[in-house]
Amino acid sequence: MASPLVIGTSVAAAAMGGRYLIRAWQAFKARPAVRRFYPGGFQATMNRREAALILGVRDHAVTDKIKEAHRRVMMANHPDAGGSHYLASKINEAKDLLLGKSRVSGSAF
Repeated sequence: MASPLVIGTSVAAAAMGGRYLIRAWQAFKARPAVRRFYPGGFQATMNRREAALILGVRDHAVTDKIKEAHRRVMMANHPDAGGSHYLASKINEAKDLLLGKSRVSGSAF
């Protein structure tokens, strides 16, 4: 007599576990995709929005946040550590634009 009781309890536990897994999978699929980095493609002339996206800060972030974000992104993309010179220049340009420093385009001579 104990055998049908054990089998019934096992089936009920398996059904409840399956229901939990199905609901967890549906919740996992329904969550929004999170992008941590700028997806790529640069505009011809950088604006504040693009600069903020590159550094991962808001358009009007405080100076300390901009400098910390610049440091973090440059450490990941520095040319000496195998990064791209082009990306490093864009990261520096983004920092300068957000901090209000203007760079003269063209040669210095």
